[in-house]
This record gives sequence, structure tokens and C-alpha cells, in this order.
Amino acid sequence: MLYALLCYNSEEAVFAWSKAEDDAVMTRLLAVQDKLSAQRKLGPSLRLMPTTAATTLRKTDPPMVIDGPYAETKEQLLGLYILDLASLDEALDVARELGRANPGGAYEVRPLMLYMPGVLSPDELLAAAG
Repeated sequence: MLYALLCYNSEEAVFAWSKAEDDAVMTRLLAVQDKLSAQRKLGPSLRLMPTTAATTLRKTDPPMVIDGPYAETKEQLLGLYILDLASLDEALDVARELGRANPGGAYEVRPLMLYMPGVLSPDELLAAAG
């Protein structure tokens, strides 16, 4: 089954990390990601820009576009993983392993109802992310 692993943390804390601190966290996360890749369980993963870069379309009548995220919270959605795993227990094991690599925050595990990979290749996605 496919699961989305949503990564929440305090944006203020994460974006205050020094380059060395961020590099250390990313190195630990990449070790987990490499293991999942070798097991052919890791789909797309991404790190979001800060909420200051967000724009929200509120579905009012008429629709309203506002600067910022959908909701004000203590922890923000900072990224996500798509994983192909056998069970919720396995998804929670992955969340625990990623949690040991990445201080603070929370991981929300949610089964996917529908996954549409789109038409862009991984290379095209990387080029677009620039």
C-alpha cells in the first residue's frame, strides 16, 4: 500500500539551523532514504519552501487569494515522502527511523487513496525545482 509520510516541524527552529546542523540532519535522513531506495520502497520525497513563500486560494464565493499558508500552526508542513509499504506498522517503523534522524516535530502517516504520478520525469522535476 502507498503511504504519505507528512513531515511537520517548527519552521522557525528548522530554518534557524546553521548550514552544518542542516547538513548533519540531511546526512542522517539520506541514510534512511538510501536504505528505503535499496528496498524499492521510496517514492518521491520533497522539502517545501518556507510558509512565507506560500499562497493560498480560499474557496469562498468569490475565491480569494491570500499570502501565506492555509492555517496558522505551531508546526508547519515542511515536506513529505511517498512510500510503498506492506502495512501501517511498517510505515510507523519508517516514521520512527526518520524521527531519530530529524530532531523535533512530528510525522503524520496517511494511506493514499489515489496516486497519480504525473507526466514529468524525475529529471524534469529536478530541473523545475532548480
